[in-house]
Amino acid sequence: MYEFSQIPGEDRHYLQGFGGDTSNCAIAAARQGARVAYITRLGDDEFGRQFSELWRQEDIDTSGVSIDAEAHTAVYFITHGERGHAFSYLRAGSAASRMQPHHLPQALLRDTRFFHASGISQAISSSACDTVFAAIEAARAGGARFVYDANLRPRLWPLVRARAVIAATLALADVFLLSLEDGEYLTGSTDAEKIFEWSHMCGVRSVILKLGAQGALASDGTQREHVTGHRVECVDATGAGDCFAGALMARLAQGDALGAAMRYANAAAALATTGFGAVSPLPRAPAVRSLLGTA
Repeated sequence: MYEFSQIPGEDRHYLQGFGGDTSNCAIAAARQGARVAYITRLGDDEFGRQFSELWRQEDIDTSGVSIDAEAHTAVYFITHGERGHAFSYLRAGSAASRMQPHHLPQALLRDTRFFHASGISQAISSSACDTVFAAIEAARAGGARFVYDANLRPRLWPLVRARAVIAATLALADVFLLSLEDGEYLTGSTDAEKIFEWSHMCGVRSVILKLGAQGALASDGTQREHVTGHRVECVDATGAGDCFAGALMARLAQGDALGAAMRYANAAAALATTGFGAVSPLPRAPAVRSLLGTA
């Protein structure tokens, strides 16, 4: 989604940027050195052309990106207030929301090592949800590990449907990422043990609970591993969770164990909060290593 982010203290001024959770994730992974391909549909409009150029600049394979001449590229606005940042979306009927399983690049999906999808992609339309499940099936058939981010947005779909779809998806996932807020929507509790129990009961082995400034907590069903947060000057948390997912997969692809990859992703996500917008603050590997003290 094309992004307009309000400049705090300047209500009538917005910074232009790029958003969309899976796009943010792809860029974050690419900035850590991973080879990344992205699958979506764009409108035949200026916003879509700018996205194509962005992904080209980030060295992301766009062979899986197609154009829908009858739909627009989605747009959203970020505003800031006493309760943090709020989002307003113009996404209904967008090119991405009109995706269907036959649009998928099967060969690309079968040739990937890690596949990522989120609950937002499943929530934007029934056809998009079907497309995500078809993509999971194709990627898994090729041997890919599936990293799933809940990113549950109640404004997008009824909570009963969200719970059912996410639970069904977890049965196919290798790694599940969620926030405490996601966990509360899914289980009615913010207790980490209850969230882990529910997630494992749905069939996923590895779960990472993102705790914001408090770091992250992982579970494999028997053991827990916690990484603490980093002290940074946080100005905008937009895209931090997406950065976590992208950095995590980049390190898993490099051969890191889940705990080591989580520590790296936690540092990358912290750095992503130090600038405005979803894409511009996404860090590159040297900055992450510096924060970790491994430069």
